[in-house]
This record gives sequence, C-alpha cells and structure tokens, in this order.
Amino acid sequence: MTIKFVLLVNKQGQTRLAKYFDVSITTDERRALEGEVVRKCLSRTDKQCSFYEHRQYKIVYRRYASLFFMVGVDDDENELGVLEFIHCFVEILDKHFGQVCELDIMNELEMVHYIMDEMIVNGCIVDTNRANILEPVQLIESIEK
Repeated sequence: MTIKFVLLVNKQGQTRLAKYFDVSITTDERRALEGEVVRKCLSRTDKQCSFYEHRQYKIVYRRYASLFFMVGVDDDENELGVLEFIHCFVEILDKHFGQVCELDIMNELEMVHYIMDEMIVNGCIVDTNRANILEPVQLIESIEK
C-alpha cells in the first residue's frame, strides 16, 4: 500500500497534522493540494461515499467527532483497506490518549507523529497491532517521567 500523505483536519478546515511520504511534492504544491483536498472533503455530505479521486490521488477520509482523517493514496489502492487503516490509527490514539480529541493531538503532536511513524514507514503500512505500536510509546513516556 502506497500512502502519499495523511491529513488530520478539524471541521473548520484547520490542519492539525500533515504528514507527506511523497518527497517529490514541493512545499507550495503541498499547500495547494492540502487546501483543495480539505475544501472538497468538508463540502461532501454524510450520504456520499468516503473516497474520491483528486488529481493523481485517491483521497480516503473518515470523520471522527470533530476531526477528519484524510489519506491520499495511489489510484490502484483498496479504499476499504485504507478506511480500516484510518480506523486502526484512531483506535490506537484512543487507547493511548483515552478518548482522543483535537486538543490531545494539538498538545502532543510529537507523540501522534511517533505513533504514525510506528505504523507507516516510507508510505507503506508496516504494523497495525495495537500492542506492538503502543509498547515503544509507553517506554518513551516512562523514560520522560
């Protein structure tokens, strides 16, 4: 599975996390792409499916409370697999933060990046096991205390 980018955005369109795995995208292109993807996603209704094509990407998104989790993948990727990845990511964040919310992500952005890095390497999903992902996170937190 080739993930090109992951975005976490609130209902107002403010980006809370942006992680790009495609190094060929420049900063200006990222900014433009992000704005287009967010506007299109926020304008979609609940009755529409959770994925659409934009430029050369397939955008798969899911809304949890006030946050939209958006993943840009290659055209040939399985949308349901990406939705399952998003759900797994949210479950792991919930397990770590205890009912994750936008404030948790803003206050502990480094930890959210670390959790994502445990799951995705170079745009490929390498692990979805909750225990395997949270074990090094808990070690880091025990060292910091």
